Amino acid sequence: MAEKGHASYSVEEDKRRKRMKWAAYIAAFVVFQTGVILVFALVVMKVRTPKFRVGDLDITSLTTTNNASFDIKAVAPIRIKNNNFGPYKYDATTVDFTYGGATVGQAAVPKGTAGFMGTKKLDVDVELSSSASTAGAGISAGVLTLESVGTMEGKVEMMWIFKKKKAIHMNCTILVNVSSKTLQSVTCQ
Repeated sequence: MAEKGHASYSVEEDKRRKRMKWAAYIAAFVVFQTGVILVFALVVMKVRTPKFRVGDLDITSLTTTNNASFDIKAVAPIRIKNNNFGPYKYDATTVDFTYGGATVGQAAVPKGTAGFMGTKKLDVDVELSSSASTAGAGISAGVLTLESVGTMEGKVEMMWIFKKKKAIHMNCTILVNVSSKTLQSVTCQ
């Protein structure tokens, strides 16, 4: 009879051990899932601000008049870089090109989408023209200092469910060498 009691104790002990093992598995699974959810929320679902820039202008023609005014025809590469895990859908906007604080030309950027973790590349034609009153000092020095400014508004769409509005700003300085009729540099903030 003593053996029978010992056998039932062993069966009860085995059942208790199995329950403890299952409880440990469930607790480990819950901790693992919590970690996965935290990483997903902090890394994947974090909405970053895309970047909006003008690249190196391809100058097709540049003429100056008595170092007092200029006319430039160029192709401006516009880049919208999206570092999000979802597309950035943006509205149509314009990029203003200024010289000495005066607007000398504009480029139209049509409505579009920068894909998931990608860069949307657009080439737009621009015509920049100044009058004698806004030009002069830069032309006689041999280097034109132009600025391109613009604001783009749109939404980042995460997991096709969550949408977050993001406005991005462009402020680039463009240096054009007048004597060689080439682009010297482009720097953006």
